[in-house]
Amino acid sequence: MQAPLLSAPAARRRRGRRSIFLRRPFFTVALVVAAGYLLAAIFAPWVAPYDPVLQDINAMMMPPSGAHLLGTDSYGQDILSRVIFGARYALVIGLCSVLIGAAGGLVIGLAAGLAGGWVEWALMRLIDSILALPSLILAVAFIAILGQGVDKVVIAVGLSMIGPFARTVRADVMQVRVQGFIEAAHLMSIPSLAVVWRHVLPNVIFPLAVQVTIRISEAILVSSSLSFLGIGVTPPTPDWGLMIAEGRDFVSFAPWMSAMPGFALALLLIALSIVGDGIREEVDPKSRRGA
Repeated sequence: MQAPLLSAPAARRRRGRRSIFLRRPFFTVALVVAAGYLLAAIFAPWVAPYDPVLQDINAMMMPPSGAHLLGTDSYGQDILSRVIFGARYALVIGLCSVLIGAAGGLVIGLAAGLAGGWVEWALMRLIDSILALPSLILAVAFIAILGQGVDKVVIAVGLSMIGPFARTVRADVMQVRVQGFIEAAHLMSIPSLAVVWRHVLPNVIFPLAVQVTIRISEAILVSSSLSFLGIGVTPPTPDWGLMIAEGRDFVSFAPWMSAMPGFALALLLIALSIVGDGIREEVDPKSRRGA
């Protein structure tokens, strides 16, 4: 007997009851990969076979072998250990810088969306000037002012990412402030600060959190690019961008020096991008309707 056909709304409800891990296999694989990087970063001192900054003149530029699974670099440092510790630096820099950008964007976006008038105009022109330049160019400018180092890279990348967060928050605030419950709160003489805290923030903080998950990969790419250019993290810090830059002079006869950290960086960026897009599509009603 042929099974009855489901209507479109019923099919969507049935699909919605299925786990995201079953409906999105690429998301599941990417999430597992990202979780693997996170675990490697957390337990790096116990997972890495060698000290990432330990130099051995007798093991310089050794190809992958049983002693060094990913080979060694021009200083005799174990590349696998440096890649594992590099995951820690990449994730810490990416997450902290995105949180700085999100916090700054939340403040500016709230001020622009609630104030209106010349305040909104001035703040949005500031955001437009930030968005007019790529994040890498802005980060380079901030690094020139702040100097080099892991903490300086976090601040520079975070400041360069304020613009996109601010524009997102401002758009959400513009939609929320015209809702009926906001007008009712003002008619009840509830203080403006309480209205913002109780009604506006809860409606903008979740879309902002989704943007944070999406832009972590961008922050990691920008920070690695700074190190590759020689103006970010300083040696002998096990940073992937720095490792790629150090190995480019030996790529003809020791390609593993750049290939291994480059592969680790590319795999993490792809995994984080797929995870961020999957979360966005799950929480965005327009994406769910289009599915």
